[in-house]
Amino acid sequence: MPGMGVAQQDMHLRFALALHQAMAPDPGVTACWSPFSVAGALGLVASGARGATRDELTTLLLGPADGEPAELAELLAGATKLDQHRVAPVLGVSNTLWTRAGIPVHREFAGEALAWPHGALREAPFADDPDSARQQINTEVAQATHGLIPALIGPGAIHPATAAIVVNALYLKAAWLSGFPVHATEPRPFHGPGASTEVPTMRLTAQLGYAAVHGWQVLNLPAAGGVDAVLLLPGSELSDAATEMDHRTLAALLAAPEPTRVELFLPKFQVRHSTQLIEALRRTGVSTMFTDLADLSGISSTPMTVDQVLHEAVLTIDEHGLEGAAATAAAARLVAMVHQPEPVVVRVDRPFLLLVRHHRTGVIYFFARIVRP
Repeated sequence: MPGMGVAQQDMHLRFALALHQAMAPDPGVTACWSPFSVAGALGLVASGARGATRDELTTLLLGPADGEPAELAELLAGATKLDQHRVAPVLGVSNTLWTRAGIPVHREFAGEALAWPHGALREAPFADDPDSARQQINTEVAQATHGLIPALIGPGAIHPATAAIVVNALYLKAAWLSGFPVHATEPRPFHGPGASTEVPTMRLTAQLGYAAVHGWQVLNLPAAGGVDAVLLLPGSELSDAATEMDHRTLAALLAAPEPTRVELFLPKFQVRHSTQLIEALRRTGVSTMFTDLADLSGISSTPMTVDQVLHEAVLTIDEHGLEGAAATAAAARLVAMVHQPEPVVVRVDRPFLLLVRHHRTGVIYFFARIVRP
């Protein structure tokens, strides 16, 4: 894709790892989130922010170099283009700015919003009927995520002072190119923190991307459409290995796999994670937009500040493929991844990381830490 190269992938990895470490600092807890979804919502806010508010967001999303939200929009748009396959993958994306009825949105920002993948502008009765507005937004998110996230915004989260909410929703379903035989799945030990348990574990022998570097085993499971699930299995405790990882190490791990005959043992799992991202964003240096000093004047002349950034993600891995959904909402209030030698055996029987990403652009749809499948 023209203009999308190593620098863009590097900045996306930097963002994904920084926010992962900030939002899920406890290595003993399973977590899952969507860098694609969060970047989409925050990027849309950044395109309407000015001054320190914009600088903090663009530094997190695009790195310390001078970058524009439009570059991020282009990168994320590239990740919505999946390759054709006999078993068609399903990808659904929405980026919607919901505004309070009567608040004028600048024409220039409206044009920028529509440039984001599946961008849209909608009005909602935040002032007069906040619960109805909440239900409207939740209905759209539920439709976009095929029912996997039925209620992103809980009761009371929208109030009469709510001025605008930026919502990104993502749905992805893709079959493995080499599916796991269902009959080979059986209970096997998984060694979690403090205890071992028997969990349904799949088994597959196939030619897959594999490497053992930097103290990690890296395995690439390709799915339809140019989607990869990348397994990162540390040689030591996950908590120690993950603490030492930076975005350069992560980039080297993702680039390392070579075609190898592998016998893989992988637990089936579904993980769901909901979080309020404000504290995690503050830890990464994004803070002004949550104060009365917030400058969102590129969106509207009406003074606004962000008081909520809600995120929910769900990811299922089974014999057939992967299915996941995520949604992010940033709410502003009024201011107020012929010869058959002996396979390498990879036993995913202890805590690990899993990234689901778009192979061509490197954009990460899901970033998961699995401690207890």
